[in-house]
Parts: sequence; C-alpha cells; structure tokens
Amino acid sequence: MPTIAAYIGAAVAEIAGCFAFWGWLKLDKPIWWLVPGMASLALFAYLLTLVDSTAAGRAYAAYGGVYIAASLAWLWIIEGVRPVRWDISGVVICLVGATVIIAGPR
Repeated sequence: MPTIAAYIGAAVAEIAGCFAFWGWLKLDKPIWWLVPGMASLALFAYLLTLVDSTAAGRAYAAYGGVYIAASLAWLWIIEGVRPVRWDISGVVICLVGATVIIAGPR
C-alpha cells in the first residue's frame, strides 16, 4: 500500500504543478501560480523516492500508468471533460502494464 499511496500522491502533485504552469501560460493566470506549482513538482519528485523499488527507472516506468489514470481523473474532475471509452480502455492497459512492471518477480 505505501507504493500505491506514493504513486497517487506523486501523480496529484505532478499534475497540479504542471497545471499551474498551464494556467499561467494558457489561461492567463498570474505568475505567482508558479510558486505553488514548483513546490508541487518538488513534492512529486520526493514522493517517487518513497516507492519500494531498487531501481529508479523501474519505479518511474510503473508510475507512468498511474500518471495516465490520474490525468484522466483530473480531466474529468477539474476540467469537467468526461473521458470516453477509449480513454478508459487505455488507462486499464496502462495500469496492467504498471502492475506487471512494479510487482513482477525479480
């Protein structure tokens, strides 16, 4: 469970941090949005170090599936755009792949 929590926290932190930059550049939000955005991106990087893996690349690869799922959740919850069945199918494929990567025998 700690790995799943770290991945979910990292995904939320990364998306929020990136959205701060998006807001500043594309939505005409004030430049001070970058301050919490950068803090959020630093939190994202820290949370990935909490993943139970002996190799950073493996932890990052498995994180990719969680990031994709969290991005679509953000799309729906924050941006108000409902994912279509192809989005959901893609997320399922990615999460299966992430599970194989992080939980496979070594």
